Amino acid sequence: MKDNILSPYYPSMSKRTYNILEQIQVQVSVTHNPYSIPLDRLFSMAARNNKKRAFLFVSHVLGKHIPVNPHVSLLSGVCLALLLKQEMDGDVPENLIAIAVEGLIDPSKAKVAYSEIIESGLSLSQPVTLIGFAETATAIGHAVYHTFQAWKETCSFIHTTREDIKQLESVISFNEEHSHAVAHYCYANDPKLLKDPETIVLVDDEITTGKTSLNIIREIQAAFPKKKYVVLSLLDWRTEEDEQKYQQLEMELGVTIRTIALVKGGIDVSGEPVLSTENEIRAMASSERSDSIEIMFVDRFFEHVPCSSQNDQGYENHSPYLKYSGRFGLDSHENQEVDKSIAEAAAYLLSTRIGNKTLCMGTGEFMYLPMRIAAEMGDGIYYQSTTRSPIHANRSEDYAVQTAYPYPSPDNPAVLNYLYNISPGMYDELYLFFEREAEPEAFRHFMQILDSLQLKKINIVFFSPSVQDWKGVQRNHG
Repeated sequence: MKDNILSPYYPSMSKRTYNILEQIQVQVSVTHNPYSIPLDRLFSMAARNNKKRAFLFVSHVLGKHIPVNPHVSLLSGVCLALLLKQEMDGDVPENLIAIAVEGLIDPSKAKVAYSEIIESGLSLSQPVTLIGFAETATAIGHAVYHTFQAWKETCSFIHTTREDIKQLESVISFNEEHSHAVAHYCYANDPKLLKDPETIVLVDDEITTGKTSLNIIREIQAAFPKKKYVVLSLLDWRTEEDEQKYQQLEMELGVTIRTIALVKGGIDVSGEPVLSTENEIRAMASSERSDSIEIMFVDRFFEHVPCSSQNDQGYENHSPYLKYSGRFGLDSHENQEVDKSIAEAAAYLLSTRIGNKTLCMGTGEFMYLPMRIAAEMGDGIYYQSTTRSPIHANRSEDYAVQTAYPYPSPDNPAVLNYLYNISPGMYDELYLFFEREAEPEAFRHFMQILDSLQLKKINIVFFSPSVQDWKGVQRNHG
């Protein structure tokens, strides 16, 4: 793999120190930046309300905590896909790399860049299964997979999940030890998705210690032995000691483990954690429901899986899941059907837009389909997603998280979710995407937050068939 394919924004090694709210200092040393992408284009820093890890790299390309052009998020997956193809098949045409990176750096060029690369017909020479990690990497994992539109052989994608689906058995289960939500499950409809290919590709947004990848590799190897694993990430901050653990596992299991990242380096952290109190991050919300809320359903455009889930409070949700979300596995034969469903749903939602500046918002793990739909809903679209990740908000200049709204998750009220970086009057309208319906009462606090944002219209979009009674709220079936 060549370094500095584009103009060299960085020499072979560069250092930068981030001072987070005058309490935490993070020195970043970049040792590998193959596509010469400026760090400021990839992330900024924030304090994290988590004793296990006091800071967070807040991505500018994921579409999670910061609103982005949805095509930029998709291109982050494309860039990882190009690195994967270089690893597996040799060189990639440099013009495609230049197009992808230019679109990633300049959002005004992202849409054209993404379309050109998808239409180029990239493929891999051998079948692989790609696995995206919940919750943050579900979309980029899917975007990597979707980049290869001209598969020579059948390849597959699945993402891990924290959903407790009672009718299904997880084919592999593992822990993400540093996370606020530790347990991961993997519900593959067809175990051949993990059994058949010789190579498994794990996709994550960031590797700090790499323990999560080591944990899942052990689980996969015990059930579905492989010859090679590739760990693909936007950022890789592992120490030499962490890297040695990968080498030790290679020897122990008799496998090859390759790690590839857009940026690789090291971090040195000093200072004290910044721990928020509830009052510091709670938003002021209206006590009355807005008349501008519309409940929308796009279920007729998608196929479903009739499974129920149980949350931490014992409530069973019988709304079906989406078949092609990635949670249950996909292979290349299903790509055309997924694209068709996305295009139809996007065309319908585009016809309902009233504003020039519109925020489309995924929820939790449900990121990729909303992102793809947002990308086809016209100009003036921004995309981001809600998250479980607790981050300290502060309005200091250049700080990554300016506002934070905590609320009980409608899917699981025992779990606190967050909406970041949105202020009153910032957008004309909002499209809030949920994979499944839940009880209307479970949305009460979220609705209050949305009411405080001075939006002309709030569209709550469900991808499951209607099973609830939303009294006094306009409903619209696509």
